[in-house]
Amino acid sequence: MTARRATQPRAKERPAWLPELSDGGKPAYLAIVDGITAGIKSGRLLPGERLPTQRALAGQLDLDYTTVARAYGEARRRGLIDSTVGRGTFVRAPDGAAERGDGIAAPVDLSMNLPPEPDDPALLERMRQGIGYLQQLGDLRALLRYQEFGGSPNDREAGIRWLSPRIGEPAQDRILVCPGAQSAILAALASLTRPGDVVCTEALTYPGFRAQAAHCGVRLEGLPFDSEGIDPDAFARACRTQTPKALYCNPTLQNPTTTTISEARRRAIVALARHHGVAIIEDDAYGRLARQPPPAFAVLAPELTYYISGLAKCVASGLRIAYIVAPDARHAARLAATFHATTVMAAPLMAALATRWIADGTADAALAAILREATARQQLAAELLDPAWMVTQPEALHFWLRLPEPWSRVALMQHLRNSGIGVVVSDAFTVSGPPPEAVRVCLGGPAGRPELKRALETLANALDRAPAFYGVI
Repeated sequence: MTARRATQPRAKERPAWLPELSDGGKPAYLAIVDGITAGIKSGRLLPGERLPTQRALAGQLDLDYTTVARAYGEARRRGLIDSTVGRGTFVRAPDGAAERGDGIAAPVDLSMNLPPEPDDPALLERMRQGIGYLQQLGDLRALLRYQEFGGSPNDREAGIRWLSPRIGEPAQDRILVCPGAQSAILAALASLTRPGDVVCTEALTYPGFRAQAAHCGVRLEGLPFDSEGIDPDAFARACRTQTPKALYCNPTLQNPTTTTISEARRRAIVALARHHGVAIIEDDAYGRLARQPPPAFAVLAPELTYYISGLAKCVASGLRIAYIVAPDARHAARLAATFHATTVMAAPLMAALATRWIADGTADAALAAILREATARQQLAAELLDPAWMVTQPEALHFWLRLPEPWSRVALMQHLRNSGIGVVVSDAFTVSGPPPEAVRVCLGGPAGRPELKRALETLANALDRAPAFYGVI
């Protein structure tokens, strides 16, 4: 017995993993991916185990850094590994697994605002059939060519069908197909503003919009808001004193606070925007998730509104197809010129898949599944966390967590990072004023409910104690 105990520590001291690159004709990056696959199958690499950094592995294998970066990117695409900024790269746990082989919990990223991934076999089969449909097209070559800017008539009609529950059926010459909502926001900004112009938005807003405004040299004016949304009086003052070119808002299940602007506030904002000639960029990323949303700005003021909605939050995060509806055909043509100069076009194969899923009902089935799972995950969060800390809605993919004293956002982020959990602090969203002591917690992505429950329990346990208990300040 004594001899066995003496050998146990040495059994755990495994040599550092390195992939075998002896396969002659295969590119080095694929050999690395094969090495990761072989290591997982043999048990040499355990779920949740940290891999060498890309730079370290490149040095050990005497390869270019870009070769290893390409290998890790391909391994992520195949679902073999996950990466968390600030923590490293880890072997991905199998579906349903919540711990590494040595009993240590695998990392859980609650920082990315993604829909829950589908796990219903019938829905997954419908999605596969949609992909198979592309293979059966009579002239696949047509999808391998450049398409007209703004999408084919067929793809635009699919967009109209997808948007119709929110804004009716706009004319086809007002809608453009875009490679994701980010590109649509950028096109609207570029079309409406010049460097130095002012754009109004909520005092806490989507970080992607902040980045794009900075890229365009646009100054943001953050407006205070409450549970009903933007304060109309603050918007009126900004219109008088700042002469903004546009108002950007994420009016339904807002990112990050899940606030939905009430109909009364929307009508008040529309009246002010009309009076002062201010365009509205309506980023309705979550509009289809809300069960009874107020009327869209595009319905209340179509002549002012650039309406943007996509499929990434409502169908699948990797389906980078979105639609923008301009006030009229002339403004749509200006947007098309901007797309021509920046992103050229949405990928025809991706647009064709989106069109197929919209036409055959797969997109609606995915939306329904996401709503069911998002609601269940919100209920789980409500059971584990004090409701006094949370600002959220039942259908939202995330919630806003206001921290109890003596916790600060930096201390909580540090503790959660040490526990393998990622969240986003309020600094990323703050346009004006001091950042509040709050974080955004996302409930979707690849993590299943067991992993999510473990992460939320860690969060709840942390907030029940002082930061000093965990050695953070």
